[in-house]
Amino acid sequence: MGFLSWLGGGDDRQLAQTRYAGRESATDRAARVERKRREDQRRNHHRQAAKADREGQRWEDRRRGLRW
Repeated sequence: MGFLSWLGGGDDRQLAQTRYAGRESATDRAARVERKRREDQRRNHHRQAAKADREGQRWEDRRRGLRW
């Protein structure tokens, strides 16, 4: 009957502490993945803004005849 002992239920908190000790929880993993996604998104936004700024400056310089 030992192999069916999990059917009886029990203390899930204790089971989690012993069986899954040292493993990242699903909540922690989701938070980590979301933080990385937002960080990548923010980095990409800054990169695109800097690129647009450079292109705008080049356009303005060409328009004024300062640089070709």
